[in-house]
Amino acid sequence: MRKIFLLIILINIPIAIFAADLPLSAGGGGFLGYTFTRYTLEGNDNTKQHVELTQNMDRINYGGFLFFDATYAVFKVMFQSANNSYAEIMTIAGEQIEKLKGTGSEMSINLSLSGKYPFFINEKFSWFPMLGLEYQIALKQMRQPDGDLEYDRTKGDLMSDLDKNLEPYPLSAWNAFIINIGAGLDFFLTNNLFLRGDFLFGFRLPTGYEKGALEYIKYNFPYVKNPKLGGINGTPTLNFALGYRF
Repeated sequence: MRKIFLLIILINIPIAIFAADLPLSAGGGGFLGYTFTRYTLEGNDNTKQHVELTQNMDRINYGGFLFFDATYAVFKVMFQSANNSYAEIMTIAGEQIEKLKGTGSEMSINLSLSGKYPFFINEKFSWFPMLGLEYQIALKQMRQPDGDLEYDRTKGDLMSDLDKNLEPYPLSAWNAFIINIGAGLDFFLTNNLFLRGDFLFGFRLPTGYEKGALEYIKYNFPYVKNPKLGGINGTPTLNFALGYRF
């Protein structure tokens, strides 16, 4: 992950330097997105019975952002809120042992850096493909299991989510890297003022909490042989903004 982050930065630094002689712009807007998580953790116990833990989550993301555009590179600061539903199910030898379901809410600050290459259709329109990296910094993590009270996942009480050492997860366990790819369109209202819309699809890497489930199984269920975590986490997002070109 660090190699990917450094690669994107190294690509964007010379782009930004080159863009210093090109038009700069800044602005702000809002976004609406959807995140789906489909992870499966599986292994076999000493009797060769199949052990499986599934983590499914569907989340609606929304918020606002500020952006700075150096023609070939865009930096964003985003404030994100989200509401989700989740289901975590453990089965052994095909028999369901535990099922956790409910809803949740969260807040985060997201920082993103993307490279882009504009193509001018005419004096009013331009479009651009984008590729970049986003880092999500968790500010709040709440859960409400079906039929129970809402709780703070990191508060440290009996309701908190626990790691392999049966300690509450720190809030940073929900920080995440997201690799974004997509395209956008600018429409100039005047020589300087423009509307921007873009669509991004993000591939989010597993969080510390999600990887912690694998560590929990390894640490507390040593008889489960070679447990593995696999799946996908995708985030399509629509962004709309008003910008000003200097």
